[in-house]
Amino acid sequence: MKGDRVEIVVDAGDSTRTYEVIATRAGRRVETAVRRGVVEVSEVTRNGTVVRTARFMATRVLALVEQPVPRQAGGDED
Repeated sequence: MKGDRVEIVVDAGDSTRTYEVIATRAGRRVETAVRRGVVEVSEVTRNGTVVRTARFMATRVLALVEQPVPRQAGGDED
């Protein structure tokens, strides 16, 4: 699944900042979670081991854009 990517736009007071978390190797994925006022974006291996995590205050997050890798047509989809 190489190519999974999440963009996070955060309010930095007088401007906005954009951060990206990208699955760096084949087989990894990017997962998002919102817990206790914190947005966590993690890169995860096939086994479920977290490689790296980015944390943001939920009150400061303006946009969270998940961009999955395009799947090939003609695959098994049920």
